[in-house]
Amino acid sequence: MSSQNSKVVRRSRRKRGIRKRVRGTGGQPRLTVFRSLKHVYAQIIDDDLGVTLCQASTRDKDLRDRIQAGGNVAAAKIVGAVLAERAKAKSIEEVRFDRNGYRFGGRIKGLADAAREAGLKF
Repeated sequence: MSSQNSKVVRRSRRKRGIRKRVRGTGGQPRLTVFRSLKHVYAQIIDDDLGVTLCQASTRDKDLRDRIQAGGNVAAAKIVGAVLAERAKAKSIEEVRFDRNGYRFGGRIKGLADAAREAGLKF
């Protein structure tokens, strides 16, 4: 097994363990994060209804002028702050954080901290 393939397998194993414990409801939806090499994506999901309530990413047209490069911590912080604003507009105050199998550091931590500073509770 190549090292790249084993990284994917380890992340999917961590992801399954997290998803067993973290489930979004109407009162506390799930904030999930996906990161690629160039971009960061975050969305708030109600798992009971199977609906995405709001989302933000570095690919959003209204964020492109504020972001220099999409794959860094500064961009993740902007995405976290914008997502928190959009959530508050839809009267979402508290969420459950799903790091989606990624380690809690770097871009994931930056996004979570920015969302907390903008008023979202975890």
